[in-house]
Amino acid sequence: MSEPFILAGQEVLPGTNTIIDVPLPDLYTHSSLSMPAQVIRGKQEGPILFVSAAVHGDEINGVEIIRRLVKSKSLSRMKGTLITVPIVNVYGFLNQSRYLPDRRDLNRCFPGSVKGSLAARLAKLFMTEVVQQCTHGIDLHTAAIHRDNLPQIRADLSNQVTEQMALAFNAPVVVNSGLIEGSLRYACSTEKNLPIIVYEAGEALRFDEFSIRAGVKGILSVMQSIGMLTPPKRKTKKKAPEPFVARSTLWVRAPQSGIFRMTVSMGKHVFEGDLLGAVATPYGEDGKETDIISPISGIIIGRTNLPLVSEGEALFHIARFTRPKDVVDNLEAFQLDLDPASDEAPPEDLPII
Repeated sequence: MSEPFILAGQEVLPGTNTIIDVPLPDLYTHSSLSMPAQVIRGKQEGPILFVSAAVHGDEINGVEIIRRLVKSKSLSRMKGTLITVPIVNVYGFLNQSRYLPDRRDLNRCFPGSVKGSLAARLAKLFMTEVVQQCTHGIDLHTAAIHRDNLPQIRADLSNQVTEQMALAFNAPVVVNSGLIEGSLRYACSTEKNLPIIVYEAGEALRFDEFSIRAGVKGILSVMQSIGMLTPPKRKTKKKAPEPFVARSTLWVRAPQSGIFRMTVSMGKHVFEGDLLGAVATPYGEDGKETDIISPISGIIIGRTNLPLVSEGEALFHIARFTRPKDVVDNLEAFQLDLDPASDEAPPEDLPII
């Protein structure tokens, strides 16, 4: 007999698909609020995986990734249990804001407290109702507002299972990232020793079809790697692009305030000494202008999208690799593989343009 699975006081039976409203503190208008969670249980026992999104309320790519994930026909043959929480920070999501109403960052408040701030109580609720029941986790993020991230996995690769999940996701870039105290990833690792990876892709408050398709495909690939799904049989097996682990990363910051003109694109292979752009005051020939020069060789994995910058502001995120040329080739293959026009069969969801 399968063990009972209970979320927010509601039992979910094997072979069923249930949406559960996890009660949250009311809005100050006295309107009730909940955090919807969808629980899909296979008929056979197996891993229990949570997939969460919108821990930062303005990071909406993950919401669409989860919407497509739960509709996937692949889940019909799933073992174990999948818990999806598309909007963790419901308060921020309603306000199109990264933060909660008290301006706290939820991803710096885990594992939380039942007697703490609103953020701490929400964090504790998520840990108690979701994380404590799971064996694996995937947390979906984007860059902050006016910034963009190349699809990438961030994970602590010192954990063998976490490393397996990170590589199985098949994002073009894997960043071996330390744990930040207060983050969901930190709490999962220290409180429960639960292997968890973070998928970063795209920009806040924007849908990006490339990032969304990569996210859905990556999660299904991870589910295959941990034994929740059986890889589909294909007549011709196409080798997936190999993910590359960054040796280190570095942020290039604005040397002065002004108007920023960018000259390199996302995913570009740059060399030490290359021109990345320039920052100038808005006063024409009499204004001061400073070139932005790459201090290292590597791949652009993140950048600002806003041309108005202040001194010290992060402009580019560059990752170092042992074989950067191979990373660029892999990224091109990755983009081609996810191009809707290259699908042999119509996609389950129409691409977002």
